Amino acid sequence: MSPETNLGVASKARLPLSGKNVLLVHPAWHSCGSHKVFVSQARAYRTLGATVTSLAVADQPGATEGSPWHRAYVAASQDLEADRRCFSGMPWHRLLDPRFLRAAGRWLHGNYAEMLVTTTRLATLPDGPALGLSLDLVHCNHFFCMPAALRLAGGAPVLLDTHDLQARQYDLRNRAGWSVPPVARYDDMLRVELDALRGADLLVHLNDEEAAAFRALLPEKRHALLYPAVEPIAPGPGGPDLVIVASANYANFLGLVWFLTEVLPLAPDIPVRIYGNVDQEFRMRAPSLLKRHASLFLGRVADLAAAYGNAAAVLLPTTEGHGISIKMIEALSCGAPLIATPCAFRGIAVDPAGLGNVTLASDAASFSAALRDAFAGRHAPAGDRAFAPTRHLYETHFAFEPFRRALLSLVAPLLAGSEQPTRAEA
Repeated sequence: MSPETNLGVASKARLPLSGKNVLLVHPAWHSCGSHKVFVSQARAYRTLGATVTSLAVADQPGATEGSPWHRAYVAASQDLEADRRCFSGMPWHRLLDPRFLRAAGRWLHGNYAEMLVTTTRLATLPDGPALGLSLDLVHCNHFFCMPAALRLAGGAPVLLDTHDLQARQYDLRNRAGWSVPPVARYDDMLRVELDALRGADLLVHLNDEEAAAFRALLPEKRHALLYPAVEPIAPGPGGPDLVIVASANYANFLGLVWFLTEVLPLAPDIPVRIYGNVDQEFRMRAPSLLKRHASLFLGRVADLAAAYGNAAAVLLPTTEGHGISIKMIEALSCGAPLIATPCAFRGIAVDPAGLGNVTLASDAASFSAALRDAFAGRHAPAGDRAFAPTRHLYETHFAFEPFRRALLSLVAPLLAGSEQPTRAEA
């Protein structure tokens, strides 16, 4: 436990949220960018003096407390520090609920929005005694967790972190062609998402594009822009490796398919190390491509800082996706040279071309040329990465302390019952 989360009673009493009880509602996800955001939220509230209860809501039937999914989630998410941790999900017997059956039929056609909202709506939630407190604030993450947040709020204000306009992500996923025709329309999924958002007192957005979109779609709601805090990777000494970090989502899969099929053939003898559980996506969607490049995929590692620290360059071959990229922020923090597509820097009001240790490559030829240059210079002295331009950008926009201050500026008016500010940036 970090020193600032192990506060004594006397010192905690002097903090701005002392005596406040915050319920943090979020999907039961780990090993991904969203989880890193949940970790920072919990830490911020606790260091502000609040008592934090984490409620992880599973997004699949049968993942209830005590299930294998619950045990796996807890084992992989020990970095989320809260005063209480709860887990909930939809029990197996509710598979026959007419609401689930209707949603499952639409899920077959690719309507992920309705399926996720329904699964949360049918989850077995902890009651008041199980939570052990009366709530002052509910901080919900992702629109589909809102049914749980509203059921437990008991009159407390609800802040919703949107984590991108999710209907765009589902529309992208449907392009894989696995859904039964007629495929769910973007507008239908967006309608489900917006209906869930309307129940929140304040909508918080992680990136510029997302904030602009939701302000236009829901002008009657109160909005704020708050860049996420991501736990930094300590700048390492540098090393010979060319590193990619990617979790198991469809956008990461598409970027890596482009890298393996378009970029790497132009630099065939250059070894690359791919960390993260993105190999799960390849097992499901492109097993032959995974088999061809199996030696590059190293899976999830316990010490990701060592992987970044031994990198001659970090590669961000991002071709698709919406919202802000958490792995981009993580790469900024380590201070290593980056080779990236412009899409990797989506959602932030920063021109990456002005960063001295970033090479932008918009096509396979330029990306492979940058890759060859990085490989040729992999044994050159790395310099002090703590002072790299990308590290400075991280500390200015995505470090914990500015995030904590900005979060407090948003929740203090909610707790006081007054009007919200319209913008907060970290």
